[in-house]
Amino acid sequence: MEDSEKQYPLPSLTQIFVLCSLLLCLRVQKGEALKKKVSGVYVFGDSTVDPGNNNFINTPFKSNFPPYGRDFPKQIPTGRFTNGKLGTDFTASYMGLKELVPPYLDPKLSNKDLITGVSFASAGSGFDPLTPAITNVIPIPKQLEYFKGCKKRLERVLGNKQRVGQHLEEAVFFVSAGTNDFVVNYFTLPIRRKSFTLLAYQQFVLQHLIQFIQNLWTEGGRKFLVAGLPPMGCLPIMITLNSDHAFLQRSCMDKYSSAARNYNLMLQHELRSMQLNMSGLKISYIDTYGPLDNMIHAHDSFGFEDVESGCCGSGYIEAGILCNKYSAVCSDPSKYLFWDSIHPSQKAYHSLFLASRPTIDALINQ
Repeated sequence: MEDSEKQYPLPSLTQIFVLCSLLLCLRVQKGEALKKKVSGVYVFGDSTVDPGNNNFINTPFKSNFPPYGRDFPKQIPTGRFTNGKLGTDFTASYMGLKELVPPYLDPKLSNKDLITGVSFASAGSGFDPLTPAITNVIPIPKQLEYFKGCKKRLERVLGNKQRVGQHLEEAVFFVSAGTNDFVVNYFTLPIRRKSFTLLAYQQFVLQHLIQFIQNLWTEGGRKFLVAGLPPMGCLPIMITLNSDHAFLQRSCMDKYSSAARNYNLMLQHELRSMQLNMSGLKISYIDTYGPLDNMIHAHDSFGFEDVESGCCGSGYIEAGILCNKYSAVCSDPSKYLFWDSIHPSQKAYHSLFLASRPTIDALINQ
């Protein structure tokens, strides 16, 4: 019989049932990571999670101009200190909330944005009160005040305080700050070093972080993701300013990275203690050090060709206003771990998000 004349038997009901069962199983497995719904995401911290709040304040720490945003939709320089999206954008999308987390200070912010989540973060900020004062950015306590204002607006949108409380119980609070306290403040300026040993300063910063989370808990936050410090000695700016081989034989400086490792250990201890002692609190540590360290030392497997300088300008010193429309830019930012001399590229942020997904899943599914 010719191929065109071949007849195939119709599938039986049993075969159809088995096929449908397999498809259902695959669908369940695909959506199994996040079993519980997230009502919103509220973000606090520094430039690693600031989508553009600094656009609306009087500070030199801005990035709402080219070449920032080069790989953002429509190449818009939104105020994110990278070439595209931040890790929190990928996180919000993964949670099914929105593709982009907007800045709270944006006057165009909608009621839906308030419900699904916003960022209060400010580039250049930190837990040490001196850190945001250096560059006139939004202090962490002021970010808390903005959140309180957000709650009042939510009461008008959702109807009453009880509904807001229920909404916040199902929301995730994301906190990412601390790098500026060490890179911009402690290791660069002499003020804090005159009063604090490194260990004492680490404890000082942690005390402010703990107090901040306690304040957010008082305001209704129950689920927290808290990011640790990156390998600070691997930031291009730190290599440039502190290495004896800043140009010819660039490499990470363990003096600064070890400070981050020790701080992260102390942070994890404090978070575990808070989890035990604060009713209803669910708090998880987001490791940024390990994944970034892996990207640096196994960069080929991640597709990175340059992990010691940024894509913008020379890559050694440029960030913020020094990375501008007159700066030369690499042809392919996805091959660079860093976009400028401080901040990761969009590809690096996406890799950090992927590394954090098991932690996110575990927190939400508790």
